[in-house]
Amino acid sequence: MLFNSFGFIFLFLPVTLLGFHLIGKRGFHRIAISWLIGASLFFYGWWNHIYLWLIIGSVLFNYAAGVYLVGKPYKPVLVAGIIANLGLLGYFKYANFFIENINVLTGSGIVLENIILPLAISFFTFQQIAYLFDAYRRETNEYDFLHYCFFVTFFPQLIAGPIVHHKEMLPQFSRNTFCKLKAENLAVGLTIFLVGLFKKVVFADGIAQNATPVFDAAELGMTLTFFEAWGGALAYTFQLYFDFSGYSDMAVGLALMFGIKLPVNFFSPYKANNIIDFWKCWHMTLSRFFKDYLYIPLGGNRKGTARSFLNLIITMLLGGLWHGASWTFVIWGGIHGFYLVVNHAWQGIKIKALGDEVMHTNLMGLIMGRFITFIAIVVAWVVFRAESLEGAVQVYEGMLGINGFSLPGIFASKIEALRVIFPGTYIVAEGFDSFGSANGVVTLFFLLIVVWFMPNTLEWMQPHKPALGLEHFVAKNSKVKWFMWKPSGVWAILAGCVAVFALLQIGNPTEFLYFNF
Repeated sequence: MLFNSFGFIFLFLPVTLLGFHLIGKRGFHRIAISWLIGASLFFYGWWNHIYLWLIIGSVLFNYAAGVYLVGKPYKPVLVAGIIANLGLLGYFKYANFFIENINVLTGSGIVLENIILPLAISFFTFQQIAYLFDAYRRETNEYDFLHYCFFVTFFPQLIAGPIVHHKEMLPQFSRNTFCKLKAENLAVGLTIFLVGLFKKVVFADGIAQNATPVFDAAELGMTLTFFEAWGGALAYTFQLYFDFSGYSDMAVGLALMFGIKLPVNFFSPYKANNIIDFWKCWHMTLSRFFKDYLYIPLGGNRKGTARSFLNLIITMLLGGLWHGASWTFVIWGGIHGFYLVVNHAWQGIKIKALGDEVMHTNLMGLIMGRFITFIAIVVAWVVFRAESLEGAVQVYEGMLGINGFSLPGIFASKIEALRVIFPGTYIVAEGFDSFGSANGVVTLFFLLIVVWFMPNTLEWMQPHKPALGLEHFVAKNSKVKWFMWKPSGVWAILAGCVAVFALLQIGNPTEFLYFNF
């Protein structure tokens, strides 16, 4: 079941929300939570009910292991728990990938049945591994089984995150105000949900029509020229941004309707002035997981510069592999690992040359930093999106101008003028063209303005504190106070218009891209 489907919006959500609050209103706190757990399992089982045993078994195993570790922090139990979780994830997500590579390296013909990847296994597995670590460290404060089930299965964050900590969620379940309908939570949550829906069905699905043909053509070996390749790469860059931003908004909004605040997981990452800042704003809870449970245990930056750089590379390579069983994801992770090493090295050089009080006050420097960072991100997304290394190479060749500079067909009438301006340059408007009208080109520029200059949803709603950790970004809100959402008739009408327009665009709902990871 998809957040952007009519069945979810007009049936599952109203029934689940109404039942939860009616039960909670009568003081049946634990029954209300049980209702939500049941609804969340129904939501998960809608995709494939056969795999309900997987998430239920995972919950039972990890809860039991966590309770044991709290009472007796025995390291072999922690190791066994982590191995069991990673083994389950490895079988479903990576078994075929490893077998294929073994066959290539050894020439063997090992055959393994095609394994269907269970929905959300990467997310609920990592969430529970973090719980086991924290239980071993005796950092967990609550061991109520019902609350733990709710913590893992809560449907707004189950499928694609955020990857939440027990200390962020479980205390919320015990509050007296939990299970009681609040008009503010409902209004703010519904508004955020509708904005996320708009991002998904209008922006992400709209620009996907320009991205998908380019990458499909690359996989078929078709030649892409400079503008075609860059157009496709930029289109996917915005598709993924608004797809994940839309999901993140919808998750925050849905949770808030039930009186739960999720942590901030996405905060205008394309406004970053360097790659370090990008990873502080893109899938923030995943970055936190890798930092806390991989990078720091590897030694972090405590064992010298060279070792810290190696730890960064290892972390990002595994982060790439987490996204999917393909060498394209591993390479993408390696590219970002290289970016981070260069960024940290450059900052170290500046600090040594200019002192610890290095401030980025130069406007031109900020503009150049954002532009260079954005281009670097676009380049890396190509191999992330490509279905094969060959397809990625096809796109990269086009982006480098190796195949020429054919303009989209919409510029055919302007060719003669361009030839006058650039005499001797071979410029045509022919060949593969994913931008058959000016709309696609205009949309790219419009979306660039949105991601670079417009306030994001959480900034817009910040006075109502819709998410955990938002206070760390308060400084950014001083520029957009005039734009803050208010519970007024005008904003209600605007939200209604957004809802109607988004609903009219749904048609056949498409999956969120992070559902595949």
